[in-house]
Amino acid sequence: MLKMISDTTPSPAVQAERVVEIEQLSKWYGAFQVLKDINLSIRDGERIVICGPSGSGKSTLIRCINHLEAYQKGRVIVSGEQIAAGRKSLPSLRREVGMVFQQFNLFPHLSVLQNCILAPVRAKKMSKAQATELAMMNLEKVRIGEQAGKYPAQLSGGQQQRVAIARALCMTPKVMLFDEPTSALDPEMVNEVLDVMTGLAVEGMTMVCVTHEMNFARRVADRVIFMDKGEIVEEAPPDRFFGAPKTERARRFLEQILH
Repeated sequence: MLKMISDTTPSPAVQAERVVEIEQLSKWYGAFQVLKDINLSIRDGERIVICGPSGSGKSTLIRCINHLEAYQKGRVIVSGEQIAAGRKSLPSLRREVGMVFQQFNLFPHLSVLQNCILAPVRAKKMSKAQATELAMMNLEKVRIGEQAGKYPAQLSGGQQQRVAIARALCMTPKVMLFDEPTSALDPEMVNEVLDVMTGLAVEGMTMVCVTHEMNFARRVADRVIFMDKGEIVEEAPPDRFFGAPKTERARRFLEQILH
């Protein structure tokens, strides 16, 4: 069962520092403009859900945050430093931004534990003992510590996605990006992943999540960002977005997805 975050608890992000700044961000695939002058600020501890129809630019936007996608115009600033191709600081900045994809992208020849310690050992030069302690802590956090010795093929889809979340947490990121993390799961496995994400939100993790799970957005988000045709069309707290969307495009989207 998906946990409820109390509506009476103010988000710590209200007065917090800005972790991510996106300014006038535009991107083209050839002649097709997929992102159009996007402006967005993400504060420490804030929980943002991005939704919209397929092809609206949601996944492209979050992939630009850690420069998995190059962009042609604008700026992306993480922790005060601009992310751009060719910058020496790019690898270190990427270590501050964890990402969980639609597909789990686990190394099939490595155990769950080995998948989790690989990046801390190689990228952060952590000792194997330190990395193992950190990995086990995060595997326990996502409620899958007992599977540490297994290989990905021995796990269900929901378990694999929880491992992917633990692996991202092992880099101790300042912000976590989720790109449709439940879209590849069987329906009965969706809630086990959403429960883990809800737990991270309760702990104060800065999160940006692309998802069609509107119940999750209602319970967890501080802000809902609605995108269409490469633009941010609407931006509001969940009660306002779901209760009284301002734009016709958002109203049509909600009618289709909620019925």
